[in-house]
Amino acid sequence: MIKAVRGTRDLLPPETALWNFVESAVRDVFRAYNFQEIRTPIFESTELFARGVGEETDIVAKEMYTWEDRGRAESDKGQSLTLRPEATAGIVRAYIEHNLGDRGLNKLYCIGPMFRRERPQKGRYRQFYQIDAEVIGPPSSGSESPARDAEVLEMLATLLDRLGIADWTLQLNSVGCANDRATYNEALRKALAPVVGNMCEDCQRRAVTNPLRVFDCKVPEDQPIIDKLPRISQFLDEPCRKHFEEVQKILKSVGVKFHINDRLVRGLDYYTRTAFEFTHGALGAQNAILGGGRYDGLSEALGGPAAPGIGFAIGEDRLVMSLKETAEAVLRKPDVYIAPLGPGMNIEAARLARELRRHDLVVDLGDETFRLKRSFEAASKTGAKYILIVGENELKSGAFALKNLSTGEQVSVPRAHLPSRIQGG
Repeated sequence: MIKAVRGTRDLLPPETALWNFVESAVRDVFRAYNFQEIRTPIFESTELFARGVGEETDIVAKEMYTWEDRGRAESDKGQSLTLRPEATAGIVRAYIEHNLGDRGLNKLYCIGPMFRRERPQKGRYRQFYQIDAEVIGPPSSGSESPARDAEVLEMLATLLDRLGIADWTLQLNSVGCANDRATYNEALRKALAPVVGNMCEDCQRRAVTNPLRVFDCKVPEDQPIIDKLPRISQFLDEPCRKHFEEVQKILKSVGVKFHINDRLVRGLDYYTRTAFEFTHGALGAQNAILGGGRYDGLSEALGGPAAPGIGFAIGEDRLVMSLKETAEAVLRKPDVYIAPLGPGMNIEAARLARELRRHDLVVDLGDETFRLKRSFEAASKTGAKYILIVGENELKSGAFALKNLSTGEQVSVPRAHLPSRIQGG
């Protein structure tokens, strides 16, 4: 038997109803903040991620699915292609390619699969799903403003509240500008040099290639060393410091609570200034639901014009996992199961089902070959609230037997009154 590849899985009903609930809420909230959807290819030129994400990041160095696309003829020059491991680089590529800066400030979002070759674990897969949003535009559009950062964070707080995730925590930090990061990285290398030999293998590698990523380490034995390392807040220049202070002031004014976490960094090369994560206790040790930050130099790194921006990615797999407790509340089961009894009743049942569905009722259909007992069993399996009997006697009288499957109450209801009776419960 052929099974799904390790690190991938099938999303099956009824769980898919929870995914639809999440995505519907996302679209509703984003629409209120004037975000518009963008859909980019699921694979791009490998160079895009090498330049945008950073060649020394774990994503590019170890986790990408990359292949050479040789073309149909052997003489065709090969191109290295990669399944997208994240969405931001592709969105900024589209921003540059289609001159979206001419529109001024762009508020864009996408929902779709991403791919990383990493060890599968709870809530993490090799094909996973992200909800990604970006605010990007030329400096003249106000894209550099701390107000943009605060608006994005307030929108995310609104979304999590809408989804019923009440006990989230917003972790906030600033990673400064490119000059701040360069100075800070050098300070980290010096601080790590005498102690890195006592740390895990990943940290020993990161200390050389990308010292900021040391703060991502989850190895318990390394934490006392990490706690003594310098903090980025000590290296912020005055503009970055003022920018971060203004973000905090706006968040306080709109009532969004946050916690300053000066260990929080974004390891990808394109991040600058504001960095953030929303966490949720239901997810255990790996408790981040989403993360993001500002990336004022990414467009230039990809060969485009100056286009400051801020964005985030929500791990939809982990977000859905945190909502499992509320799954029953969002799964819409059939309002009524129609049980046709006897030859020719499939036609009559189909007509009645069409009438009821026009009233936004969820209707499931049985089959005229089913005996009554089998119809009741099938209705119970679907979770329907009512079963509606359609037979010759019902058609002649114009009234139908409607039974509540949870209470056992059965009544005869005229055809014209069926929608209101079923809707009224």
